[in-house]
Amino acid sequence: MRSIKSKVALIAVATALAVAGCSGGTKNAAAGVKPQMTADGKVIIDTMSPADQDTNMDTNQVTKIMSDKFKIQFKWQTTTQDGAAAKEKRQIALASGDYPQLFFLIPWVDAFTQAEVLKLGSQGVALPLEGLIKDYAPNIQKALDSNKTYKEMSTAPDGHIYALPQWADCFHCTYPDKLWINSTWLKKLHLQMPKTTEELRTVLEAFKTKDPNGNGKADEIPMTTDPQDSSLIAYLMGAFAFDPVGANNGVRSLLTLNGDKVTTPVNSDAWKQGLTYIHSLYKEGLIDPASFTQNAAALQAIGNNPKAVQIGSAPLLYPGIFVQLGSKDGRDKQYDAAPPLTGPDGKSYTGYNNPTSTGYTFMLTNKASKEAQVAAIKMLDYIYTDEGQRIGNMGPEGVGWTKPGPGDIALDTSVKPQYKPKDAADHPKNLSWGALAQYNNTLAFRNAQATPTDIYSEAGLERRLFQATQQYKGHEDKAQVFPTTSVWPDPSLSGELATLQTNLQSYVNQNQLAFITGQKDINTGWDAYVKGLDSTGMTRYLQIQQQAYDKYKSGK
Repeated sequence: MRSIKSKVALIAVATALAVAGCSGGTKNAAAGVKPQMTADGKVIIDTMSPADQDTNMDTNQVTKIMSDKFKIQFKWQTTTQDGAAAKEKRQIALASGDYPQLFFLIPWVDAFTQAEVLKLGSQGVALPLEGLIKDYAPNIQKALDSNKTYKEMSTAPDGHIYALPQWADCFHCTYPDKLWINSTWLKKLHLQMPKTTEELRTVLEAFKTKDPNGNGKADEIPMTTDPQDSSLIAYLMGAFAFDPVGANNGVRSLLTLNGDKVTTPVNSDAWKQGLTYIHSLYKEGLIDPASFTQNAAALQAIGNNPKAVQIGSAPLLYPGIFVQLGSKDGRDKQYDAAPPLTGPDGKSYTGYNNPTSTGYTFMLTNKASKEAQVAAIKMLDYIYTDEGQRIGNMGPEGVGWTKPGPGDIALDTSVKPQYKPKDAADHPKNLSWGALAQYNNTLAFRNAQATPTDIYSEAGLERRLFQATQQYKGHEDKAQVFPTTSVWPDPSLSGELATLQTNLQSYVNQNQLAFITGQKDINTGWDAYVKGLDSTGMTRYLQIQQQAYDKYKSGK
């Protein structure tokens, strides 16, 4: 629980820093900013981006390609891919005034929210991009003109585009609330894949008590996860209530629709029933207490324990989060996705995340010269092409990917394959920009990749996820989905909204964990929790969102 609390606290601190650091004195159209140039005629662009431990942005192969093609000398400020730390570094830079010319981010790490974009745009820190796009970026313009949702999520209420989100038609990401179960253990114990809440309980009890890993020790963990990546509450809650996916960086949404009325599910009787069920699993020792505290590295260490396979199930987006794909002993092949559970009242929901990339990841600031602005937008425009997608995501041809051969089959078997990613083991590290470059990553582009038919091979992961996700499709309730990415709040209320959202998320997270772990009795404490939602600002939060939704629906 401390991990969740500290994450929320960081967000609150970051919001305060952003407000304090950007208040006044920063309005600047960048017209008077002189370009910094290298001796060989490249424009220097100070750029902040996250990078994993295997990536050095200075020596990265795609950095060299983009640098040479667009005459850019990148001056990288990198963060780790730990979301809390990355956001904190970004907000400290903004608060101090020592921020970069370009923020080039990853959605699930440290993307800007709508409220942050509105604030930075209104203060003149974020530069409007629509003129640059019209003059220098025909591919970006085409994407905006042909995709209504993308244009809505990119365009602020005042008509400006202060930052661009990615667009990634990731089918398996659209349905993120999965549970991966050790099907080898199911077979050994003569159990079926669970389909109901009570069947899951039976499976988890067997995993705990019947020694499915066969080492004679009671070391099996029926269900575990980590709080940064977890879909534990969401997956289990789906058997009772529709749990809306959040619009940014893994934080769950508080909003649903009932017709055209903006509502929240977190105060409903169905939500209480869901938390009661999850608590019962926790109380019986079927949910690992570390699920709410351990980081991703600790989870991987358990999944990769060389002495024994310990994880019975993990509610996460995909297996690679909790076990090394391509493991020598093949343990990563033991896990298959369970379908959405059916609850005691016959409900069987799953979360719906579309569009899947919802944060704002490309932002030019008022420290960028005109030359830097033009070079950066031209680079991004290239990434919007299929060629730019292939190179940006996978690296150079022949190194990160190849043209398909005669026997290759596309992810969507009805189309002709257009490219074939190489196995990670077959190419060097620090090869590509990966998730940094997933702009205009359309369904047609993704489905045209040649993918092995062996879904349990490391190279066949995309097909494994594609097939696993088929059983979730149709369990979403689109009528309840609040179109967060298209609905922009009143800019004058963005600061209030950000504070309300932070406070409410903190309140809901803390109380949910208290109910699940038994620190609070849900039967005696539920009414007080519901009253606390209103005192924390839920009524006002829903009012602001209702006004924004009504304006969106009216087309104004």
